[in-house]
Amino acid sequence: MGLVDEREALIDSLIRNQYISKAEVIRAMRKIQRHFFVPDHLKSAAYYDHPLQIGEGQTISAPHMVGIMLERLDLKKGQKVLEVGGGSGYHAALTAEIVGEEGHVYSMERIERLAKRAEANIKRCELDKRVTIVVGDGSCGLKEHAPYDRIFITCASPGIPQPLIDQLKDGGKLLIPSGSIYFQDLILCEKKGKKITKKNYGGCVFVPLIGEHGFH
Repeated sequence: MGLVDEREALIDSLIRNQYISKAEVIRAMRKIQRHFFVPDHLKSAAYYDHPLQIGEGQTISAPHMVGIMLERLDLKKGQKVLEVGGGSGYHAALTAEIVGEEGHVYSMERIERLAKRAEANIKRCELDKRVTIVVGDGSCGLKEHAPYDRIFITCASPGIPQPLIDQLKDGGKLLIPSGSIYFQDLILCEKKGKKITKKNYGGCVFVPLIGEHGFH
């Protein structure tokens, strides 16, 4: 079975197991090729449903977790999105595909080597006009482009960083794995004026968010 067939089989499995159901998420996952975003020696495992090492002690999330996050964020065309923990760029590419040419994704990655690799991967997918990779402490957000319609964090946080809440648009949604360094709950926050409502979507495990408002 070739990589294209493996991708289709993976997506069919994600649909069958009810991880993904929205047409725009399915379409993005069919179009964006995950094997572009993993190291060469792991390309044969690109469409297995588990995390893979991408170097620098970081991972690319399992496809089912990426799908869950895309679904929960309820992304729309034209939205401005902030990603914290860009990794190799896969999640940002999928998000950019969904928000379309009218939208934009700002993806923060603290490790410069990974950020450069993500930029190359994004360019390979011809999405570089929709995605901006920024090297920095994502736990502080990216104030210069705030407010954001959606914010998502792809690393474990001890709590919900206040700067990210502050940079979320009224009516916006933020998705974050929050808990200990070893185990977290996936929390969806919605901002309504000064009130933040939270919904827990269950357990998950991510690499830690390192930074001023993360783990030290």
